[in-house]
Amino acid sequence: MGGAVAPDLRLAGLAVAAWLTALAGLYLDARRSLLMGVVAAGLAGLAALHVLGLAGRPGRLVRRHGWIVVAVLIGVVCGGAATSSRLAVRDAEPLRALVDERAEVTAELVVRDDPRAVRGGIVGRPPTLLVPARLVSVTGGSGQRIAVPARVLVLANDPAWRELLPGQRLTAEGRLAQPRGGDLTGAVLMAVGAPAGLGSPSALQRAAGLLRAGLQKACAPLPDDPGGLLPGLVVGDTSQLPDTVEEDFRATGMTHLNAVSGSNVAIVVGAVLLVARWARAGPALAAGLCGLALVGFVILVRPSPSVVRAATMGAIGLAALAAGRPRAAVPALAAAVAVLVLVDPELAGDPGFALSVLATGGLLLLAPGWRDGLRRWGVPPGVAEALAVPAAAQLACSPVIAGLTGTVSLVAVPANLLAVPAIAPATVLGVAAAIVSPIWPAGAEVAAWLAHWPAWWLVLIARYGSRLPAGNLPWPGGASGALLLAALTVVLLVVARRPVARRLVAVLTVAVIVGTLPVRVISPGWPPTGWVVAVCAVGQGDAVLLPVAAGAAVVVDAGPDPTAVDGCLRRLGVRRVPLLVVSHFHVDHTGGVAGVFRGRRVDTVLTPQWPEPALGRDLVHTTAATNGTPVVAAPAGWRYRAGAVDLVVVGPPYPMRGTRSDPNNNSLVLRASVAGVRILLTGDAETEEQQALREHLPPQALRADVLKVPHHGSAYQDPAFLDAVAPSVALVPVGAGNTYGHPNEAVLARLARGGARVLRTDVDGDVAAVRGPAGLAVVTAGSTRGG
Repeated sequence: MGGAVAPDLRLAGLAVAAWLTALAGLYLDARRSLLMGVVAAGLAGLAALHVLGLAGRPGRLVRRHGWIVVAVLIGVVCGGAATSSRLAVRDAEPLRALVDERAEVTAELVVRDDPRAVRGGIVGRPPTLLVPARLVSVTGGSGQRIAVPARVLVLANDPAWRELLPGQRLTAEGRLAQPRGGDLTGAVLMAVGAPAGLGSPSALQRAAGLLRAGLQKACAPLPDDPGGLLPGLVVGDTSQLPDTVEEDFRATGMTHLNAVSGSNVAIVVGAVLLVARWARAGPALAAGLCGLALVGFVILVRPSPSVVRAATMGAIGLAALAAGRPRAAVPALAAAVAVLVLVDPELAGDPGFALSVLATGGLLLLAPGWRDGLRRWGVPPGVAEALAVPAAAQLACSPVIAGLTGTVSLVAVPANLLAVPAIAPATVLGVAAAIVSPIWPAGAEVAAWLAHWPAWWLVLIARYGSRLPAGNLPWPGGASGALLLAALTVVLLVVARRPVARRLVAVLTVAVIVGTLPVRVISPGWPPTGWVVAVCAVGQGDAVLLPVAAGAAVVVDAGPDPTAVDGCLRRLGVRRVPLLVVSHFHVDHTGGVAGVFRGRRVDTVLTPQWPEPALGRDLVHTTAATNGTPVVAAPAGWRYRAGAVDLVVVGPPYPMRGTRSDPNNNSLVLRASVAGVRILLTGDAETEEQQALREHLPPQALRADVLKVPHHGSAYQDPAFLDAVAPSVALVPVGAGNTYGHPNEAVLARLARGGARVLRTDVDGDVAAVRGPAGLAVVTAGSTRGG
């Protein structure tokens, strides 16, 4: 590294061991987590005896590396002990019994973080709010009051919940449900009605709320995209951020800008440091001023766990500055990780925490060497640092991002590099707008107007970056994908230290890009450009998608198998599901529901009012409750709008009873419009429901360009209904070799005689309808045919 000082990694083993132990403990119970710590304590004692020579003369290798082993084992001890104590509260028997009973309770709570709305535009209904809280006590139906300081997640629809501030104490009524697991949440409270306040929040929280509201007001006159982004850049408030912008940021690896992170802290503290140096302040005074700025910024954005995490990461550089020893930054990072995980073990499973730590580690361990290497190659100093910093942070974070999204972004580094010049001015001007808003609203609007120009530049980078062909390549998701990419990254970094190997890796990388990129540009593959509806090949079952924005889609039914529907969503690049619709509760439509949630955020689940069969209903409700997603039983007329999708429930017009199959004939029937294309999704509606729809709706309400053929193309069809729809494209989800005789050849022939192009998933695989310059077309995973 050209004389660079080797990093001090003495505390790294302890920090990583505590982190991984806490992460494992979150998926265990208190007893097993504590057992891990006890075993590690015994091993640590034995290792220490060997190192000290009390158990025999230590060898050279033991003398050199023995204390590293001891530090790792101490980390396991601390992580196991801290996590087990929290798990004992989470899994307390009185609370667990109430959760298992799904009991109706009255809970006394303390709000832990800002209420946030579930994203998606459900027309005519208030948004569902997610409110993290700490349980003080809970009173069940028997009247017995139980004091359990466990964490709960509140799901609420009453708008009064939106006005709550962190630290506020209240009571609420509702029903308890199972949490999703993998964190310290002891229960989900499905709240009914408004909360009853028991006190006001602290003065600091009220001040923070006043400043945040002032920033929102100052941004209100701005255009929607930069105006919605600016509060996210400054204080992590994404309540007004359009869905399209959020998806563009996610696709280009810029989503970290929408939340408060260590970079926000570094920018604010860096601005204060620049002023302090301009005023020739000494190191101690400069560090003190930066500390005050750090405290003030935390107050502004609220001292929630994520903000405290970001402030801690940002304070690492401040500690190194005060000590005058940049080499102290890596031990400070390790110490910060250990302390944060032991204070709040839930951070161990928080992707944001992992990204913050990895990004900071990349900046400390990789960026200096890369910067120096670029400067040796003749790159100017400022440019070298601008190139090295985002590249190092992105490389360090890429394994976690790949595990979360199932993709590897090729545009993230250039996109973040282009974003660098705009982040600091947007953040500093946004903070200024928030600070002056209570005393000078006009000045706040001027500062926000100035800040919206760099924010607009960020919007443009994300918008055009997300549309580049081959910008995101598929990659195995989950922990296995993250570990695979991490291993490849480490191998690449080790190999790249040798000049010959570095040149070979560069040549191979360029060859792969040159060889594959033109193919992907000419034939971008799946999903096809301009698709308006896609039907997945998931076997004998339904799974239909309507695109909302880049990376987001409404999903209608989940097929019979979680792996099949998850694979289809990955092929289509769907990372978020604003709305999951279950047309009815038969297993060929519900069996794969866990696959829709796999690695994705699902905002709302929509179900029919008909509750049978119970097996499918319970599967959907349990999966939704585990992931903290609200469930809505939709009547006819229920409407939803988001992005390019406008969807309304048109059937059943009334409860159908005594039919050949009541669950099938109470299927939700949806009329959707996507980019002007009319689509009718019919679930498994059979003859009786089809006739009821034809009798209760005007003919134009049934007319559609694309029809998802009811009940896998079975023979139970109303010919007059099919004629009234008169589709140009008919899509049939059906399993190959099924024993039901689906699809019926006479039904397919009737659709074809009516002018429809018929595609079926057992023959064509994944199929889609596409709106192009020449009109409507049909596309399969391997061919395109004009519509």
